[in-house]
Amino acid sequence: MSQPNSRYPVIVIGAGGAGMMCAIEAGKRGRSVLLLEHAKKIGGKILISGGGRCNFTNLGATPAQYVSQNPHFCKSALSRYPPAQFIEQVKNHGIAFHEKKLGQLFCDGSAKAIVEMLESECKKAQVEIRLDTPVARISPVNPTSGSGFLVETATEIFECKSLVIASGGLSIPKIGATGFGYRIARQFGLKIVQTEPALDGFTFLGETASLCRELAGVSVDCMITTQGVSFRENILFTHSGLSGPAALQASLHWSKGLPISMDLCPNQDLMTWFRDKKREGNTKLIYNLLSELLPARLSEKLCGLFLSSALPLPQVSEKSLEKLAQNLHAWNLFPDATVGYSKAEVTRGGVDTQELSSKTMEATRVPGLYFIGEVVDVTGWLGGYNFQWAWASGWAAGQVV
Repeated sequence: MSQPNSRYPVIVIGAGGAGMMCAIEAGKRGRSVLLLEHAKKIGGKILISGGGRCNFTNLGATPAQYVSQNPHFCKSALSRYPPAQFIEQVKNHGIAFHEKKLGQLFCDGSAKAIVEMLESECKKAQVEIRLDTPVARISPVNPTSGSGFLVETATEIFECKSLVIASGGLSIPKIGATGFGYRIARQFGLKIVQTEPALDGFTFLGETASLCRELAGVSVDCMITTQGVSFRENILFTHSGLSGPAALQASLHWSKGLPISMDLCPNQDLMTWFRDKKREGNTKLIYNLLSELLPARLSEKLCGLFLSSALPLPQVSEKSLEKLAQNLHAWNLFPDATVGYSKAEVTRGGVDTQELSSKTMEATRVPGLYFIGEVVDVTGWLGGYNFQWAWASGWAAGQVV
């Protein structure tokens, strides 16, 4: 076996949010840290997030907003590094920010400010960062004793006692996402919860696909439900299916073969509304009437779907109105899939949390090996929750590596 060119107590692979946070915390403790990144720049996902303004956390982040086979796993890290701690750091660096909605915090300016803050903190903690440095191979220094790791690149071999995998998931391969972290986990015998694209739009087949194409560009506030979990935000019809915040949120809980149900008028008892309009003597065509509540193009299509003809309100039977109201309050659709990793904001699944310590993020059967951030089977809702998991899991590992 080749001899290492240099030794570090800690090597972190992946200079995204989780990796940089871990490196900073370890460096603060006086540890000598090498941070390896296969891309040509740090924080690639941070830079493109939130439309370039980075939704860097959520004021309401609790374990309830995370999906995992073990919903309790994220509690330790999230409780020890809450949003307030990251916000304090943002304020200390003079970064202006605002709450957009639902506790979502965004930079007033560019997401670059968050990357520059983390880079500055890395420098302060004397973290050595090497960019454009893909890792070719990882192996244990001594397979029998399990003491340390060899990390090989194209040109060098490094040795470390603590190795942190912060390489992210499969989402958005155009900025360098790969399955590296899962490959390393498997190499060391760790279980992987099946990965899926999440926080992603839905695609459909057949008539539903055609309907979505015809409605492309139409947006509506609705309640979308799947597997008993509901989200109230906008949906957007697209040429490929359904997008918008509510659809993206629902995709995190959806499984292939299951329906999604949309309440297109969540603030309105439609049957009562129709009856009131009838009593008032309203004589509008039913789809023109419905366009008082919904976009006109959508109203016309829905009436075509759920009513046999476009009649004036007085000529529509009570039974037909009830059918229309029921369908608009619970429009059930069966997605074929989500758009895929090219557009998905995150990867659901990952390194099985049963393999890791919730306090330290260390693999319980492989001393010195840690997994943090998106590579772990902890996935947050849309709205800053996944960055908060990156900060919290990175912080937790950084206290002990």
